[in-house]
Amino acid sequence: MSTSFALDVAVTTLALSLIIAVRYLIVAAATHALLWRGAGRGRPLNRTPFVPARLRREIVASLISSPIYALPAAVVVELWKRGGTAVYADVTQHPLWWLPASFVLYLLAHDAFYYWLHRALHHPRLFAWTHAEHHRSRDPSPFASFAFDPAEAAATAWFLPALALVVPIHWGVALALLTLMSLSAVLNHAGREVWPEGWLARAPLKWLITATHHDGHHKRFNGNYGLYFRFWDQLAGTEFVERAARPAATTHDRPERAGSA
Repeated sequence: MSTSFALDVAVTTLALSLIIAVRYLIVAAATHALLWRGAGRGRPLNRTPFVPARLRREIVASLISSPIYALPAAVVVELWKRGGTAVYADVTQHPLWWLPASFVLYLLAHDAFYYWLHRALHHPRLFAWTHAEHHRSRDPSPFASFAFDPAEAAATAWFLPALALVVPIHWGVALALLTLMSLSAVLNHAGREVWPEGWLARAPLKWLITATHHDGHHKRFNGNYGLYFRFWDQLAGTEFVERAARPAATTHDRPERAGSA
């Protein structure tokens, strides 16, 4: 690796770290305010009120994760500038049908990678130092969507950048994919289900991960490992469906009992 390339990667990592952190704070804060302000919106899933100390810890963990995610992305950006990736800007470089096809392919590949990695992170020998921080949010908030142990962030950050080195993807499709990732992560950790309950059993939502599905994972730990789609959980027998209990209190900003976070 040349000195100039390493320097460019370092500068781009700093810039992307700031972008990722600011984007996270804006999206998470906006979602939290929209869904929890006043009487709130959607169906509540959390059983206990938010703990301010827990929210702060989610934010700190997320800010620590930002440069970890930024580094592989920065490497791809700098390689792209030098023509060393499969990312392209000219839509005529590949057939137009490849734009939606690549979006779906990346989505399916990422979903499969995450499901099996997520299951591995729950192994007793790995959990305490790779995934425990995320699960300290038994009743998650939008701020928990990016709150990972550094080891988990490092394990998950490289997959999509590595895929972009070999599988062609238009930069606009990549941006759309990252936007979907951010929105789904925040909504699935929001502590409220934005979709009407009756819709969850009908297509297309019955195939997708929503807040209800992922909230069960935070409550029980031993299933519902998927990222976007439910079929890996269904095929592997790790899916469970249960109706979340109503919250114990309606004032969501009242502190919990000590030690419950």
